[in-house]
Order: sequence, then structure tokens, then C-alpha cells
Amino acid sequence: MSASRAERLAEVIRTEASEIIQRELRDPRIGFLSITDVEVSADLRHAKIFVSVLGDADAKRRTMAALAHARGRVRSMLGGRLALRFVPEIAFRLDESIERGARVATLLRRVTEDGSGGTAGGDRSGTGG
Repeated sequence: MSASRAERLAEVIRTEASEIIQRELRDPRIGFLSITDVEVSADLRHAKIFVSVLGDADAKRRTMAALAHARGRVRSMLGGRLALRFVPEIAFRLDESIERGARVATLLRRVTEDGSGGTAGGDRSGTGG
């Protein structure tokens, strides 16, 4: 299969899965989430759906458990929306890259606000030499 076909399918799955999760699933354990990426295998048989969940560790755990529980239903609903002979097996993965990026941005902001978070020469003794 061509890479562009897998990429196109990944984008369709991202759009449709987002719609299904936000509008069709009625599980109260599912918190605020966004689908950040979808990776489809070259043979179009497997898809990893990466989700970013807003909230604490417990909210993430609950949301991921609910998604795992609803995996078959989401796949079935995707099957009705995709024009494919075989609907890919799906797996949900937690994507924490947005949080990592925000944490790095915060740390960089602190360093630039502090101005001289450390000396360039590495002399931290304060004696100057």
C-alpha cells in the first residue's frame, strides 16, 4: 500500500473517531480529550489513535479505561463510515507530548525571566575566581 493512502486513512480516522468519541459515546468516565495523531500500518490493518487528555493522572486513567472499553464500539462505528473492506484494529494510546511541551516552555520562560539562572563560566561559588 502507498504511504499516502495510509496517511489519508489516518486523517479520516482522526476526524471520524473524534466525532464518534465526542458525540456518540456517553461514558461519563471520558473526560475532555483531543486526538493528536493516528498512525496506520502499511497494510491498513492496524491503527494507533493517540489522545491527549486534560486533567490529572486519575482523569487520564479513567478516560483511557473508558476508551479501552469502548474500542470495539468505536471500531464498529468507524466501519460504517469508512469505505474499506477491512476496518483496522484500533488501539488508543495516551499522548503526553503536549504536556511535556508546555512544561518545557514553562521552564524556558523561568530561565529567561531569571536572567542569570547560572553563570556562563560555571563559577557558582560566588567568589569570582
